[in-house]
Amino acid sequence: MVRKVLVTGGAGYIGSHTLVALQEAGFEAVVIDSLCNSSEIALQRVQRITGKPVRFYPGDIRDRRLLDQILTENKIHSVIHFAGLKAVGESSQKPIDYYQSNVAGSLVLLEAMQEAGVKRLVFSSSATVYGSEAPVPYVETLQTGNTSNPYGTSKWMVEQILQDAAAANQELSVALLRYFNPVGAHPSGLIGEDPQGIPNNLLPYIAQVAVGKRKELSIFGDDYPTSDGTCLRDYLHVMDLAIGHVRALEWIEDKVGTEAFNLGTGRGISVLEIVRAFEQASGVPIPYTVAPRRAGDLPAFWADASKAKSELGWVADLGLEQMMVDTWRWQRENPQGYNATHSES
Repeated sequence: MVRKVLVTGGAGYIGSHTLVALQEAGFEAVVIDSLCNSSEIALQRVQRITGKPVRFYPGDIRDRRLLDQILTENKIHSVIHFAGLKAVGESSQKPIDYYQSNVAGSLVLLEAMQEAGVKRLVFSSSATVYGSEAPVPYVETLQTGNTSNPYGTSKWMVEQILQDAAAANQELSVALLRYFNPVGAHPSGLIGEDPQGIPNNLLPYIAQVAVGKRKELSIFGDDYPTSDGTCLRDYLHVMDLAIGHVRALEWIEDKVGTEAFNLGTGRGISVLEIVRAFEQASGVPIPYTVAPRRAGDLPAFWADASKAKSELGWVADLGLEQMMVDTWRWQRENPQGYNATHSES
């Protein structure tokens, strides 16, 4: 029997790549997405890659009536929950929006799942739940909650809600996936990261500079206590991350309770290393200037992903060069992202 998975926020960057991995693993995907920071074209491209249809419901996860309809008429077996707002900087300017979308939205989803008898959930969490004082590498046993922005706090709050819900309902099975810095794109070049407006993340900004959409990159601080003075982050390929969600779905099939897993490579890579690797992959020089440090930026953090390896059988296989090559292919072939065309047959 084909297992049907509801993917909330499935038209987004990580969601669309996870759809490919799900369909290639034999799952049937159903998507709900408000398209507030994503594009339906991504779903059309997923269908081109896999040759399989994606059933799509445009709407917000806070729409309880719509969720009830989706869960019942599709006989949903499990849920992967991506839907939410995700810009760390913006969350400090719009905290109420973030709590409303990320926390209240998750509560509505949980209520609908409970009503429909759906007992398996993979939650898109974040390394930000570890907070600013955590020692590196981050391990799942570290205390969480000392977060430095509303985005991270919202992820931590949903984790707490899910842990409490699983403690109260002995049949609920939840995987909390705390991921680090997803980059890259599907090797077809058909889907990739398409931020609206000015990119918040490093690699999409670099790619837009390379394609002529941005003048130059700003590196925020070159005086950190790292090998070259720039911040270190744990970058992992989005297709590795997508496969991590499939492994988590398989893992929760016969488990109960809540478990957290870090998804990362276990290696810190600096901003300047990323710039040089992208230049090598693309053959395009990336002009940059050094700007003052941004408030809240940590010098370095990366994952200890050994638990995901031992329990999920998951490791990040794709290296830095592949991350850069796939990012450049996507950006070069889609210089305006999904906006180049409004629909595809």
